[in-house]
Amino acid sequence: MFSKKLITTITSLFLFGISTFAQQKRIGIFDGQLDIGANTKPGSGNYLPQSQQYVISGAGYNIWFDHDEFHYVYKKIEGDFILYTRADFVGWNGVEEHRKIGWMVRKSLDGNSPQINAVEHGDGLTSLQFRKKTGDSTQEIRSKITHANVIQLERKGNTYTMRVAKYGEPFVTEQVTDLDLGNEVYVGLFVGSHNPNVVETGVFKDVRITIPFAGVADQSTQMTLGSNLELMEIATGNREIIYSVPYSIQAPNWTPDNRSLIFNDSKGLLYTFDLKSRKSVVLNTGTIKNNNNDHVLSFDGKMIGLSSNVNQLGGSIIYTVPIVGGIPKQITPVGPSYLHGWSPDGKNLVYCAERNGEFDVYKIAVKGGKEEKLTNTKGLDDGPEYSPDGKYIYFNSVRSGLMQIWRMKPDGKDQEQVTTDDFNNWFAHISPDGKWMVYLSFLKEDVEPGIHPPYKQVYIRLLPIIGGKPKVLAYLYGGQGSINTPSWSPDSKRIAFISNTISEDDFD
Repeated sequence: MFSKKLITTITSLFLFGISTFAQQKRIGIFDGQLDIGANTKPGSGNYLPQSQQYVISGAGYNIWFDHDEFHYVYKKIEGDFILYTRADFVGWNGVEEHRKIGWMVRKSLDGNSPQINAVEHGDGLTSLQFRKKTGDSTQEIRSKITHANVIQLERKGNTYTMRVAKYGEPFVTEQVTDLDLGNEVYVGLFVGSHNPNVVETGVFKDVRITIPFAGVADQSTQMTLGSNLELMEIATGNREIIYSVPYSIQAPNWTPDNRSLIFNDSKGLLYTFDLKSRKSVVLNTGTIKNNNNDHVLSFDGKMIGLSSNVNQLGGSIIYTVPIVGGIPKQITPVGPSYLHGWSPDGKNLVYCAERNGEFDVYKIAVKGGKEEKLTNTKGLDDGPEYSPDGKYIYFNSVRSGLMQIWRMKPDGKDQEQVTTDDFNNWFAHISPDGKWMVYLSFLKEDVEPGIHPPYKQVYIRLLPIIGGKPKVLAYLYGGQGSINTPSWSPDSKRIAFISNTISEDDFD
C-alpha cells in the first residue's frame, strides 16, 4: 500500500519525536496542529513536500458522545469550501476497529465543540458525524459504502455534504442541512485512535482546500479562480501539483519530446511550460492574441493549431503556428470553429463548428481550403480527436440524450456510441500507445448535456479502448479548461490537467 521510502520517512518522524512542540508552525497549507481533548497522548502532524503528503498520528478515547480526543492539523476559513483528500491508515491491523481518519470542521478547538467530520473507521465504516451544540451528543449518518479512501467534505451555508468513494469509483453522497458552526471555522485533517493509550497514524495525499465560485457557474461564467497544473500517474493515481497561479490557466498539451506543456490563460495568451525548470514563457503567436482553450499539437510536435476569437469573422478561427512560435496561418475562413484534433499523417485538422445554427464536426486540410462536414445529427457534436493509428475520430455527442463519447471513421462513416452511462462525458483523449482513453465526466444533475462550464464537481475517467468498466482517475473541482485538449505524456503513463482552487497565498 505504501512505498518503502514513505514507510522509512514515517519511521524517522517517530524516532526523532517531531510532535506538537511546533504547534503553531505552518504545516503545508495548514496553520497549526493540536491534540484536542484533555490528557491526550501526544500526536504529531508532518508535511512531506516531495510527495505532497501529510503524515498525522493521534490518540484519544474517541470522537463521539459529548467530547472528542484526537490529533488535529488545521486552519481557519470563512465561508464556503470543499475539502478533498485520499486517506489511508498506516497498517490496517490497528489496535481498535473504530480508530478514525478524515476531515473535520469545528467551531472551536475545545474538546466539546460543535463539529462535523467525514470519517473512515479502521473497520471500514464510513460516515458523516456531527455535534450541533457545545457538549451535545454526537449524531451520525452512515454512508452506503464502506472502506472509502477518497473523502470530501463541502460546506455551502449551513449545509454540509460528504462525498466518499473507494478510489476508482464515483462518489456516494450524504448530507446535513441545518448545522450552524458560524462563518469562520476550523477545518483540518485528523486521526483518532479510539484508545487513549495507543497512537495511530494516517497518510493523506492529494489534499485540496477549494474555495468555490460564488454563484452558479454556467457556460458564460468568467474564469477567475486560481489554477493548479497537475500531473497524474495512471498506474497509481498519484497526483502532483507542479505549478499554481492565482488566475485561470487552461488545457495543457504535452509535447511529444516530453520537455514541455503548453497551456493558455484567460487573457488569450499561450505559454510554454518547461517541465524541468517548471517555468513558463509566452509562446509567440504574433497578432493573434485572443486564444481560447482549444489548441492541439501535431503528432510530430513541430506545429500547434490554435483557436482564437475574431469577432468580424464570426467568432473562433483556427490557425497554425510553429511550436517555437511565429506568425500564425489562418485555416478556417469563418467562425465559430474550435480545433480539437490533428491527423497522425499531419494532413488534416478536425474541429467543432457552428454553421447555420448547428454545431457539427468538420474536417479541413492543414493547408486550408474547403471544409468537409462529418456529422449531421441535431444537437451538439464536439471534441473530435484522431486515434494515434488514424483509424478513428472520437467525438462527443448529445444525440442519445446525455452527452456521450462516440467514434467514426475519418470520412465520417460508421458512427458508433462508445460510452453509455449516466454522466455527461466530454473530450475523449486517446493515449499515444492507443490502449486507453481519458475523458471528462460531469454529473447530470449539475449540467445540461450540451454545456461544459467551469467550477463543477467533475471526474477524469479512464476506459480501455477495447471496452470495459470506466475508472475514476481524478476527482476534482474544474470542468471547462481542465482537459479540453490531448494531454497524455508521450509514454502513455501520465496525463496533465487543471484543477481550480483558491491559491494558497489567498488563505492568509
